[in-house]
Amino acid sequence: MDNPGARPLRNYHTHTWRCQHARGTEEQYVRNAIAAGYAVLGFADHTPWPYQSDFVSGMRMRLDQFADYRQTVLRLREAYAGQIEIPLGLECEAFPEYTPWLRDLKAECLDYILLGNHYDFTDEGDHYAMHPSGGFYFGRATRPEEIRRYAERTLDGMRTGLYDYVAHPDLFLHAYPRFDAECRAVSRDLCQAARDLHLPLEYNLLGVMRGPADRARGWLGYPCGEFWEIAAETGCDAIIGLDAHDPDAVLRTDLFEGARRTLDALHLRVLNALPGLGGGL
Repeated sequence: MDNPGARPLRNYHTHTWRCQHARGTEEQYVRNAIAAGYAVLGFADHTPWPYQSDFVSGMRMRLDQFADYRQTVLRLREAYAGQIEIPLGLECEAFPEYTPWLRDLKAECLDYILLGNHYDFTDEGDHYAMHPSGGFYFGRATRPEEIRRYAERTLDGMRTGLYDYVAHPDLFLHAYPRFDAECRAVSRDLCQAARDLHLPLEYNLLGVMRGPADRARGWLGYPCGEFWEIAAETGCDAIIGLDAHDPDAVLRTDLFEGARRTLDALHLRVLNALPGLGGGL
């Protein structure tokens, strides 16, 4: 990767304490980003959903916390204007029941939305468990039918035109034991759709940090080299995302450098900015 002075860092995948599995204040993330030479730090916390049940998620903000999330990001945007850009986003699944609500919310107040497809139809029920209405966590997929389902749900989301890039598109490989013919077919379907729809695919740096532990368990983990080889063959665009859950992660500029080297070696086009938000290479 070019040095940060020549190619300022931009990250659109930053979480907040409201998702219940991140730490630190939003201002700590922003201050670290400025110190590390970022041009853009976008917040995209896990979206709340207007559940039709009394379910309370253990991995996302509540709906009644969204106004504070928005106000906090807008306050920081104003306070640090001229030093860094701070767009407001969300990371969302492709839940058909809530797509109209999400579309209205984006039109009202969001700069962008990431498609982070963690669950099938809903996350209601126990975390990492099957739910009668379809709440399977795709990061625990170990069978062909489960990764095919991930592809179906993700492709449906991509085709809505609602999302600005696909976060950790290879999440379905996280716990999968080997890159088999089914993985190859699913990867090709996802990459071809991303190319045709002009949706960038995220090379996820949280996955990079978790990689050694995942592989020690016998999992493929993500980012998965075979997936990204197919993305390169297909002609996809890539974007690097921190998926930051800790302010210290923002200081890991070495992760961006390593990712850039990996993607450059594959001859992938790497977007330095999200189209429509100060876009460019």
